Amino acid sequence: MARFLFVVPPLVGHVNPAVGVAAELAARGHEVAWAGHDELLWRLAGPDALVFSCAAGDLPARPAELTGPAALRFLWQDFLVPLADAMAPGVAAALDAFAPHVVVADQQALAGGLLAEAAGLPWVTSATTSAELVDPLAGMPKVGEWVAALLDGLRGRLAGGRGAADPRFSPHGVLAFTTRELLGPAAVAPSVRLVGPALGARPSAPDFPWEWLEPPRPTVLVSLGTANTAAGARFLAATAAAFAGRPARAVIADPGGVLGDVPPNVLVRPHLPQLPLLPRVDAVLCHAGHNTVCEALWHGLPLVVAPIRDDQPIVAAQVVAAGAGVRLRFGRADAPRIATAVDEVLTEPAYRRAAEVVAASFREAGGSAAAAGHLEQLALESLAHLRR
Repeated sequence: MARFLFVVPPLVGHVNPAVGVAAELAARGHEVAWAGHDELLWRLAGPDALVFSCAAGDLPARPAELTGPAALRFLWQDFLVPLADAMAPGVAAALDAFAPHVVVADQQALAGGLLAEAAGLPWVTSATTSAELVDPLAGMPKVGEWVAALLDGLRGRLAGGRGAADPRFSPHGVLAFTTRELLGPAAVAPSVRLVGPALGARPSAPDFPWEWLEPPRPTVLVSLGTANTAAGARFLAATAAAFAGRPARAVIADPGGVLGDVPPNVLVRPHLPQLPLLPRVDAVLCHAGHNTVCEALWHGLPLVVAPIRDDQPIVAAQVVAAGAGVRLRFGRADAPRIATAVDEVLTEPAYRRAAEVVAASFREAGGSAAAAGHLEQLALESLAHLRR
């Protein structure tokens, strides 16, 4: 039996894949602990999870209008680096109290990799999106140098300058929750393990009027994640209008409550039981968030993707290149364009066939079981080293 510490940021999309892997390790008899936001982890990993609380600091909300280089600057300067500084004391306490044999550190929980390396512990990166795997800064050397300087500063403050590895890419391994069929032919480091999505148990689903889905007819699930911006409100309103008078129907997640009256073939809920819903729908319209895309493709569903920022344009390009969906420009998507894109993925069988190819690759990759196997092997090596 080995001990595994998962270090995660306070972001649902980054915690959920780790929950699936952690549950698999626990089922195999290993001990699992978490370092991160305690309330979020008890909600997603279960109320009995062993959690070492980490502060998140006073992280500002990102202005909705930020895109491109400005969004990247905000991500690093105002989110990732302050989050690492805030989490470091909690991560250090977890390392001391739990004494893990292996640390699993999310790419956006930089303190995890930095402190594990400084402590001489084997650690693995959890990459919940494939965007970083293809080096998005390759064409921007000055930006790459700036990021490297930020990481050096963090290493000096948090780890006394010990270590040299990029905390986003552990030399012990990177668990990437995708497959080559979605990622495409881009070269990745030999340490990257393409394990496919890790779909673990989720908290109790919100109440949902399942009878609304009867009788069967083409149905589209619509979600923009947590994007509650003015642009998001406009997009959701255009989406609802796109279904007016059409034979297909839509189920829309509206966490911000921005939608008013909608056509009778449109159902609006503040939150959706996404995983239970996916087997009951025929396509997904989303912002190309990696988790939503992978969950849709796991079920062999074609997509309409309208990326907003961050990794979403990269993931959207992967969906299109795989032949599993069509892309809209988020800022220009009006009701007619949305209706045309939805009709295309619902009526052209090639999109569903391509989605089913990706789905088959996900299942073959192994998901949580494959990820747990890699971690077990690393733990065995670590335990053998300790016994010498």
